[in-house]
Amino acid sequence: MAESSPRTTYVLVDGENIDATLGTSILSRRPQPEERPRWDRLLQFAEEEWSHPVRGLFFLAANSDLPMPFVQALLAMGYRPIPLSGGPHEKVVDLAIQRTMVALREREADVMLVSHDGDFLPQLEQLVDGKRQVGVVAFEEFANAGFLRLEERGLEFFDLEYDVRAFRSPLPRVRIIPIDEFDPADFL
Repeated sequence: MAESSPRTTYVLVDGENIDATLGTSILSRRPQPEERPRWDRLLQFAEEEWSHPVRGLFFLAANSDLPMPFVQALLAMGYRPIPLSGGPHEKVVDLAIQRTMVALREREADVMLVSHDGDFLPQLEQLVDGKRQVGVVAFEEFANAGFLRLEERGLEFFDLEYDVRAFRSPLPRVRIIPIDEFDPADFL
């Protein structure tokens, strides 16, 4: 893709999925505010990585309560918050992201999905068409294994901590470390 392309990169954030993975699988507790991702860094990363203007869409389940301080913070960072409601057993965030991905097939746009969730594989599969850049941003060790086969077709993967650098301090993650990245000082 040419760097001068007027394409837009849509960053679709499944914040609940990222928060749940961070809390359950990495920290083993609810994350404190200072331990959560710096969402502004994600938009900056996407713009720098693919050299296109970025539109951040942040999907939230807000059945009866709109978290106004968080919504205002998202707006200040340049995101478009999308608060959703639905029935007790509806995965409203997943449904909205899936519908958005389907709608993006009709646009000349690139897509970065921020989630570990395999529920998005059918829509991602259709977006990885050789006509656009498509990426997933997540914690590599917790990403759905179905993303791997899409990488062979051109899906790019970005680690939220190591590539995006979305955290203020290192997370207590256990992952396979390529020897070229191993620094003994990290463990001493």
